[in-house]
Formats: sequence, structure tokens, C-alpha cells
Amino acid sequence: MQDDGRRRSSRVIKVLSVVLLLTFVALLWGSDRITMQGERTVYTVDCDHGTWDGRVCTGKLAPGKRYAFRASISRHEVVYWERGSSAPSGKYPDCKVVDRDNWSCKVAADSTPKTIAIEMAKGRPTRTGGEHVLPFHSVPKWKWWLIDAGVRVFTRADD
Repeated sequence: MQDDGRRRSSRVIKVLSVVLLLTFVALLWGSDRITMQGERTVYTVDCDHGTWDGRVCTGKLAPGKRYAFRASISRHEVVYWERGSSAPSGKYPDCKVVDRDNWSCKVAADSTPKTIAIEMAKGRPTRTGGEHVLPFHSVPKWKWWLIDAGVRVFTRADD
């Protein structure tokens, strides 16, 4: 009888350990701390059936474009592209790169905006270079995926 109780409690402990590990991995994935090849993706949102009032959408948030950035310390450059798009990638060749989350690039004064950032600080695009970047509102990865899955209850962007 005692062996059955020990086996059951051992199984419960194993199941709880697996659930905790999977929860931890899901939280890391949702925070974008685990990425392929050191990339950083910014998940943008649009304001569907409404207008923006600062970070608040008077309608509902809809999934926008996903802008990806890969910073190279050794080449002093940042490559950028739009995930899921057939549009060609671009490159900023004159950058000061600390790591994937902290970099800044110089752009020509007469360049037209091609992406949402020429600078990243602490993993978030800054609003530096206003006339050289596209306007955007963004949300965390987990929220973007929920919105993309049809959960349209959110009205506030993080950036």
C-alpha cells in the first residue's frame, strides 16, 4: 500500500516539474528572450475601427507587421526585414553595436524611411530619427500572437 502512495506522489512530482519547466520556457519565448541567431523582433499593431490617442486605440488592436533586426558587432551593421514579407531586407552599414538589444545607426540625411528603428535600447526601438523611421505602435510577442489568433480585447499598445 505504501509503495502505491510513493509511486503516485513521485508521478505527481514529475508531472508538476514538467508543467513548471514548460511554463518557464513558454514565458521566456513569450518575452522574446529566446530567439534564433540573436535577432530582435518588434511586433507592431494597428488600430482597427478607431484612431490612436497616444498609446490607446479607440477601436481594437489588430496585428501589424513584425519587424526583425539582426545586429552584428564585428561588422558594425544591422540587417532589418519584415517577417512574412517577400520584400527584400535592408541594411544599416554604419552602426555602433553593443549587442542585439543595444545599437544605433547613422543614416543619410536624405534617406526615406524603410523600417521602424535606427536605434535600439534595452531591446526596444527608440523614437530617435523621427523623419528616417516609420511610425508604429508595438506590443509584446505574447500579446501580438493572441491578437493574431483572434483575441481582440486589447486597446492599448506598449509603445
